[in-house]
Amino acid sequence: MSGKIVITGMGAVTPVGIGVETYWNNLISGVCGIGDITCMDASALPIRQAAEVRGFQPKEHLPGKLTHDLDTFMQYAYVAAEEAIRQSRIEFFHPYRTGIVMGTALEGLTLATSTQEELSAGGRHVSPKFLTKYMGNIAASQLSIHYGIKGPSLTVTTACSSGGDAVTVASMLLKAGMADTIVVMAGESAVNPVLIQSLAISGALSRTGMSRPFDQKRDGFVIGEGGGALILETEEHARQRGATVYAELLGCANNTDAFNPVAPDPDGIGAAECMRLALQQAGLKPEDVGYINAHGTATVKGDIAECFAIRAVFGDYPVPVSSTKGATGHLMGAGGITECIACIKALETGILPPTINCDEIDPVCNVHLIAGQPMKKQITAAMSNALGFGGQNSSILVGTYQR
Repeated sequence: MSGKIVITGMGAVTPVGIGVETYWNNLISGVCGIGDITCMDASALPIRQAAEVRGFQPKEHLPGKLTHDLDTFMQYAYVAAEEAIRQSRIEFFHPYRTGIVMGTALEGLTLATSTQEELSAGGRHVSPKFLTKYMGNIAASQLSIHYGIKGPSLTVTTACSSGGDAVTVASMLLKAGMADTIVVMAGESAVNPVLIQSLAISGALSRTGMSRPFDQKRDGFVIGEGGGALILETEEHARQRGATVYAELLGCANNTDAFNPVAPDPDGIGAAECMRLALQQAGLKPEDVGYINAHGTATVKGDIAECFAIRAVFGDYPVPVSSTKGATGHLMGAGGITECIACIKALETGILPPTINCDEIDPVCNVHLIAGQPMKKQITAAMSNALGFGGQNSSILVGTYQR
């Protein structure tokens, strides 16, 4: 199928706000969602800060049954998906022409950890719902049951590029003619002692408890949690039902570094090629891109490799770049979607979100960084990068819709 793919709905559950508008307004206002961990006793852990979704009450957003049937990462994805569906104003999903793609990096890791702790402390029973609350695809399954969606249903788990890759998979399904509408959703909730201990020992987490992307004093990323969702449709389907189009999906790409399970290629070769592929698919030149929402996790090696990749693709063109992870922490599998939403809002508002907590830009990170305050600039295309363990690279290009 040739034809445009458009975005007609968005949803977000993040450490800086629940709901797209709250998330966006706090993002451009410099609100930081990082603080002391409250979901468990972290006093014995080497890291005691995370970017939690604070004030989230499942019963305020979900039917009573689902508050018990969905693990937290699923709740975030589900609530974001429902917001996106409401915004899209889809009154009827054609059962077999609508699909769902779910993205998550760590699935029910926190549930598995807490369940094992209970057993080790003398517990004798495991909930019969353990497996269905652990598995990554059940969030999509529950959404499909509620809305009667019977089309393609796939779950993507490509580490921290899962959200971006979920968008790519949805695009492929639409272009293959297998659906007219895809609900893309992602969720992550992995603030737990096992993950924190492992990442702290590896040196990946910030010991200062601050996310400082591209800053000289950066010392690692901060674990975040949340959910995001997009409604993708073929242009023809969206026009037939009179939908409001918020952006066009111009291009998307995925590839792998084939370098190291946890470290990026230091020259950013794979990430650069991924960006080139997305530009090629979109039919754009580098100078057509008005903003890049970088992966920018605030790890020393990762930030440098991504900057090398951006320079390799964009050369001397001063494309504005920021990382919103200074505010939200690293949402892992969900970040690829929430950061894509930030790009869509930048197109809509002419405001490019800042990189907060970046006070002294590392000179090796030689890109045109938006630090401290947002930038006002009317743009027509924006890129969102999501890079993950395993050498996973994802680039998504969204643009102003032109009928």
